[in-house]
Amino acid sequence: MSAIPAVVPAGSLSQAEQPVFSLTSGFHLRPWQQEDAEVLVASCHDAEIQKWNRPGYLSLDEARERISRWGQRWRDEEAAIWAIAPSTGAGPVGLIGLADIDLGGGSAEFLYWLLPEGRGHGAMVEATVRISRWALDDIGLHRLRITHSVENPASCQVATKAGFSFEGTMRSALLHADGWHDEHLHARVQGDV
Repeated sequence: MSAIPAVVPAGSLSQAEQPVFSLTSGFHLRPWQQEDAEVLVASCHDAEIQKWNRPGYLSLDEARERISRWGQRWRDEEAAIWAIAPSTGAGPVGLIGLADIDLGGGSAEFLYWLLPEGRGHGAMVEATVRISRWALDDIGLHRLRITHSVENPASCQVATKAGFSFEGTMRSALLHADGWHDEHLHARVQGDV
């Protein structure tokens, strides 16, 4: 047994349903559903998503499997992945989530992307702030991080506007299709305004 207690007790996620959040930008965050698989397949063909997120190309069956795996990762307390969808009930226009969740150590890392129809509405900044509040205030994580290629100013802008402090550059940190990229590291911790 560790002399350092877990920051967040095991079971804090798996004993509850994944929450749904409404955003003032006209979108809401909800778990991905099997009927969203076609959107997930389409996202893999968007040049910007492919460039910065490395999703590969998915068949419809592979997309359905990935959505099922996201549900299992919630139950295993490893990740929390949401669809960003218009409040009108239309299909998703983006994805946001926390991966590499470490309840014991109190940390997680953001991942996100938007399809063209979701860009330019402020949804990603608002979604990042909302998930941050849930993770830090409701769940009790201590530190959240965002990493992105230094060549991706849109992600840098999201991180900054969402209140994530710039902490530095990680050299040659992630392999993309065009080679190794330096990555910016941003973080938000308990008590940040």
